[in-house]
Amino acid sequence: MKSIKKYLSLIKFSHTIFAMPFALIGFVLGFQYLQNNHLYFTKNNFNFYLLSSKLLLVVICMVTARSAAMAFNRYLDYKFDAKNPRTSIREIPSGTIKPFNALVFTVACCFAFIATCFFINKLCFYLSFVALFVILFYSYTKRFTALCHLVLGLGLSLAPIGSYLAITGVFQIIPLMFSFIVMCWVSGFDIIYALQDEEFDKSNQLHSIPVLLGKKNALIVSSILHSIAIIIVIYAGVSMHSSYWFWTGTAVFCAMLLYQHSIVKPEDLSKVNIAFMTANGIASVVFSIFVIIDLLVNK
Repeated sequence: MKSIKKYLSLIKFSHTIFAMPFALIGFVLGFQYLQNNHLYFTKNNFNFYLLSSKLLLVVICMVTARSAAMAFNRYLDYKFDAKNPRTSIREIPSGTIKPFNALVFTVACCFAFIATCFFINKLCFYLSFVALFVILFYSYTKRFTALCHLVLGLGLSLAPIGSYLAITGVFQIIPLMFSFIVMCWVSGFDIIYALQDEEFDKSNQLHSIPVLLGKKNALIVSSILHSIAIIIVIYAGVSMHSSYWFWTGTAVFCAMLLYQHSIVKPEDLSKVNIAFMTANGIASVVFSIFVIIDLLVNK
């Protein structure tokens, strides 16, 4: 039991709250597509076993892919983490988990992800290698580009379109919109989170938007990315002829984005963790709940 807790801490399992709700949005969008096209449906009935098994496979994919990405990031960065007072207590630098064991855990999660995609459909199986490349490659990007935040956003943005493909096997513009929302939203709040390590990153030749532009300008870039996310949310809502359920969720989502920018200042980073975890957690969960209700009720 202690070992499980160690690895859950290593991969920050609680942070699954950011992408998982959007994966569920993608799944419900796929469900709606199947219903509209009379696939797996007979009159008003549907193949419950098939859809529930697909949902289970999507959840497993989300957990294994994210676990692989986080474990690999911790493995690759453990020497930097050991130098940084903020991260020196993490599992690998503190000696709780050995680097080799973290790497083995990463490989096991990668194989589990690929195997699960194999049982979903051929398209997801082929794309699983692309997805793994993106989410694992992110860990290298801070070594050579300040655009690392966008790569992280890209990795998490695969959640809605990936779950949509798992159930439908086809690309559509609406789930792609939600992927762009995730990419801009995640990239924006990752820039805020990176403000804490600006000086450390500079002294260790690591790259980030705060290192490149400074705290004040980094917050401006974050605000622009979050503004783009809000614009796409509104456009998606209009395109889907959404009801008040969607717009209620959108109001909460926008409020949480505005809130985190109101409490984080270049000269005061004391509330970064509140902005990062609390505000974004609420934004993701509440927004997704209302969007899913809208999709199920407003057919």
